[in-house]
Amino acid sequence: MPSVWQRSADKLHREYLANTEAFYRAAGRSLARELDDFMRAAALGLWRCSGSVGEGEVSAYNALFSAGREAPTALLWELTGRVCSAEAPLPPMFLWSLAGRDASSGKDCSRIFARMVTNLLLSLAATDGEISAAEADYISSLAARLEAVCDSAGVRASKRPLNAADYVTTAEPSFVDKAPPAASAAPGGAPEKDAGSGTEKAKTRPLAELMAELDGLIGLESVKDEVKSLVNLVRVRRLRVEAGLPAAPVSMHMVFTGNPGTGKTTVARLLGELYAAIGALKTGQLIEVDRSGLVAGYVGQTAMKTAQVVESAVGGVLFIDEAYSLASGGENDFGREAIETLLKAMEDHRDELVVIVAGYDGPMERFISSNPGLESRFNKYIHFPDYTPEELHGIFLLQCKKHGYVLSPEADAALTAALTELYENRDENFGNGRTVRNLFEDAVSRQADRISAIENPGRDELMNLLPEDISEKSQ
Repeated sequence: MPSVWQRSADKLHREYLANTEAFYRAAGRSLARELDDFMRAAALGLWRCSGSVGEGEVSAYNALFSAGREAPTALLWELTGRVCSAEAPLPPMFLWSLAGRDASSGKDCSRIFARMVTNLLLSLAATDGEISAAEADYISSLAARLEAVCDSAGVRASKRPLNAADYVTTAEPSFVDKAPPAASAAPGGAPEKDAGSGTEKAKTRPLAELMAELDGLIGLESVKDEVKSLVNLVRVRRLRVEAGLPAAPVSMHMVFTGNPGTGKTTVARLLGELYAAIGALKTGQLIEVDRSGLVAGYVGQTAMKTAQVVESAVGGVLFIDEAYSLASGGENDFGREAIETLLKAMEDHRDELVVIVAGYDGPMERFISSNPGLESRFNKYIHFPDYTPEELHGIFLLQCKKHGYVLSPEADAALTAALTELYENRDENFGNGRTVRNLFEDAVSRQADRISAIENPGRDELMNLLPEDISEKSQ
């Protein structure tokens, strides 16, 4: 007999299909992948505001898939981790294009999308039978951002906006408020109110704790030294200003170069928190985007989209991955509009925003030299080297420790050989830490196939990884 959660998930999936199918009939089924991804991201942000994350939320998350698409298979521990680091997603890229078409044709498909998202999120919030004030505020805020895209494009007026207070049924505190600080990947965890104002200010972890986390990162010794030196420079400059002494200007914007998976995002997130801890930034949050998060499909929309992203990053760090793609499309490409908007925003928010652009070494050098404004604002480069085989081995062991697995001595030797071969044959597409995580996930999958043939496996058998789990070549 299906569990109560499964029955609830089946009902939610039917509701999801009914809503999305109606939307696809109006706007086209090609949007299915992006819509599903957006709804899952919105659900994670919603549950970060909820009182708890349990089997109901797992079942609900796995029910968010359109007809003909593969269902997600998230587990509780995976979902909890994603919820802890989730933020409200930006309006999906397709909404900007859809709103532009609506404005030209007199239709309101984009408004329908905004209302559909609102209705589905209300259903998700009610998974546990209650809707908290934090959940209702999240839904109404996200709905307003979606409607704002429609407004900016000139889509015909919507019905009255959602009143969040109409849906609140409980005063239960949010999941993040109740979770221990270490469980949250967001800078400093839950927000607190600024004294004398109604604005929220993120709690800041102590500087010593952040420095210890930086030191605890595997490898990256040269990067750590650069970050410490930079933090010291900014910190002493602030002390000189407070003491009434002259202080040379310091640009906190920077360029991160290196191959994928070398820890650039992790260090950017830590740097935001470090700057917040020394008072150089107000909140220190990290907003991560790539070209698709800044560039829209119509003239004039890219500037608005980029400005919206910048606004969400003020007080913290805006991290732009593969930033060189903004300048790779020629003179008429909308990426250049994003660059100009970004440069203006960096000037307007010079004391309250750090912009970090990241990507491969050569393309990033060409990107910075493509625009005098970029050259003048980005003069600090930090290179992230590839991890050595020993460091890759350490990353794999961290994955084992985190997820409750143990390597046999033979498996450890097989892992060392596999990582050495991967490192020696690496090219520009070598994934570093991502490659190790993929290797770990493959090992867990092969172990599961092996264990499934054992009747009543014991604890040690469930934990142990053997040589045949590490590499198919070992079988």
